[in-house]
Amino acid sequence: MVVLSVPPEVTVILLDIEGTTTPIAFVKDTLFSYIRENVKDYLHAHWGEEECQEDVSLLRKQAEEDSHLDGAVLIPPRSDGADDTEQMIQAVVDNVCWQMALDRKTPALKQLQGHIWRAAFAAGTVKAEFFEDVVPAIRKWRQAGMKVYVYSSGSVEAQKLLFGYSTEGDILELFDGHFDTKIGHKIESESYRRIATSIGCSPNNILFLTDVTREANAAEEADVHVAVVVRPGNAGLTDDEKSYFNLITSFNELFLPSST
Repeated sequence: MVVLSVPPEVTVILLDIEGTTTPIAFVKDTLFSYIRENVKDYLHAHWGEEECQEDVSLLRKQAEEDSHLDGAVLIPPRSDGADDTEQMIQAVVDNVCWQMALDRKTPALKQLQGHIWRAAFAAGTVKAEFFEDVVPAIRKWRQAGMKVYVYSSGSVEAQKLLFGYSTEGDILELFDGHFDTKIGHKIESESYRRIATSIGCSPNNILFLTDVTREANAAEEADVHVAVVVRPGNAGLTDDEKSYFNLITSFNELFLPSST
């Protein structure tokens, strides 16, 4: 087994989710498929609720900003007519599917997705899955005095659902905090500086674990330590990436000097 020694100045471990703690297949095949298959039923069931209308308003505003893009789906203004409501719901469904097909990560889309997943997790329809090494390793890190945070493109609410309703039970207590793209995009170095400031540490006190090399590059530019996680189903790495980055295939490969 490869062993990667964690630098002694590191006091915080920052985790990506998809492809790092959680199989990409679970996210794409289970979570995202659930949205596509259930968004219309969800909208029908919750249409009269203020939260749902706020979600639709955000999507409508985003659609207006996207109107110049090929295939963009506009959402008509709200009306009290039954036919108009059905037309609007279909427009929301089409807009959501269009954004998801392009793998967009707009706050409006993430917010609605989070609310749909919340209903699914609370009903027990979906439970989050993690790689088997993840939870034991996080417990070990915390026992060694490390702080553990999550940084994902998924909303903080969606993150808390994953860790609150999982095959391992509710493990939210294992995390000191959560960050999403409201603090900045994951391929921008400034985002990692903001995270360090928010935590109250220096960037070089953080070790970021991710499967995406563009995120790893951005974190390194901010003076954050990085290890690229190689998991089944993740995108392949180039030979240059393999030789440049510290690679791990399991959280068990991280060695914490403070734990000895």
